[in-house]
Amino acid sequence: MGLLDGKTALIFGVANKNSIAWGITQALHEAGATIALSYAGESLAKRVEPLAEEIGCDFVERCDVTDDSALDAVFAKFAERYGKLDILVHSVAYAPREDLGGRMVDVSRDGFLQSLNVSAYSLIALSKRAEPLMTDGGSIMSLTYYASQKWMPSYNAMSVAKAALESITRYLAVDLGHKKIRVNAISAGAIKTLAAAGIPGFRDMLKMAGDASALRRLVTQEEVGQTALWLASDLSSAVTGDVIYVDGGYHVMGVTATLDDYLQSSGSQSAT
Repeated sequence: MGLLDGKTALIFGVANKNSIAWGITQALHEAGATIALSYAGESLAKRVEPLAEEIGCDFVERCDVTDDSALDAVFAKFAERYGKLDILVHSVAYAPREDLGGRMVDVSRDGFLQSLNVSAYSLIALSKRAEPLMTDGGSIMSLTYYASQKWMPSYNAMSVAKAALESITRYLAVDLGHKKIRVNAISAGAIKTLAAAGIPGFRDMLKMAGDASALRRLVTQEEVGQTALWLASDLSSAVTGDVIYVDGGYHVMGVTATLDDYLQSSGSQSAT
C-alpha cells in the first residue's frame, strides 16, 4: 500500500526529465498518488507529454500562471475530472535573462515585476483556486532557493522573488491552516535544470555548492522528491509555514571556499 494511495496531486512546472518538479512527480506517483500535470509553454509539450505517458498521466494542461482565465480553466477542468485536490506543487519561476547577472541596481522595473508575478504571486493565485478543492485538507508546496536569504551571484531579481515566495508561504499557512491545508516551501540546493541553465555562471555555482556543502556533494532531484513526498503525506501532518532545506547542509556553512580546503588550511582534520 502506497503512502499516497487515494490522493490526487496537481503539479505545475515540469519542463523536462531534469526538472525538480519531475523528481517530485516521480516520488508522488511511486507512492500511489494520481498525478495531474501543467506546464508553462507550448514549446515544452514535446518534453512533458512523453514524461506524462511514462507514469500513465493523461491530465496534461498548458497554463500561463500569470493569466487568471487560464488558471480558472485548468482548475475547472481538474475539478470536473477529479472532484477534489489533495496536493498542489508550485515549481514555477522566471526572470528575464538580462535581469540575472550584472548588478541589482541595473535590474529593470519590468523584469523585476515580471519575476515577482511569475515566481511569487502565482503561489497565491494557485492556492486561491486550490483551497475550495481541498475539502479534506491538503498540502501545498513550492520550490525556493537559499538566494532568498543571502547574496548569490547572478540571482538579482529572482532572489527577491524567492524571498517573497517564502513570506507568502507563511501567510498562506495561517490563512489556510484552519482547513487542515498545510503550506511549505522546499529550498533545494543547486541542481542542473533547464531553468538554472539561464543563470550566468551557473556551472561555477554548481561546483561551489557541491564543494562547500556539509555533505561535500550536490543533491539530486530524487532527494528533493523524497522530501516532497514527506510533505505531501500525513508523516508531516504538523508541519506548515516552513522552509525545508534539501541542500546537503550548504545553508549552514559560514565559509565560501571549498570546505576541505578550508579545513586543511586551518589545520583541522578533514572528514574525507
